Amino acid sequence: MSPPCLRCAAPCTLNFETAQRIGTVGGSLVGAAIGAWRESYTLTSPLSMASTRFPLAKLPTAVMGAVFGSQAGSRVATQFFTQKLPLGEGVSWLCISCGHAFRQLPHSYTSPR
Repeated sequence: MSPPCLRCAAPCTLNFETAQRIGTVGGSLVGAAIGAWRESYTLTSPLSMASTRFPLAKLPTAVMGAVFGSQAGSRVATQFFTQKLPLGEGVSWLCISCGHAFRQLPHSYTSPR
């Protein structure tokens, strides 16, 4: 069960590792879409008549742009979450309401012996 936020006491928190995976996948998808769009519409070389009739001729450059954009988007998302990750031990949580990141020790560490 997720704990409430320490800053705003909202009950909607998300495991930070899950948020990082979602952000990395989202960054990859957005980066791929932007890379494919930029490469397919900003060709600098003049196209022959055959390639202007068949849009499949732009497919290799769009795929290369998608791959490079995906890598860049993934790097940006990973870098963002690495900077936002709170220091310390325990499970890291991210509040969906206010964006506060905090860590909470598991119950086995906090129980008295």
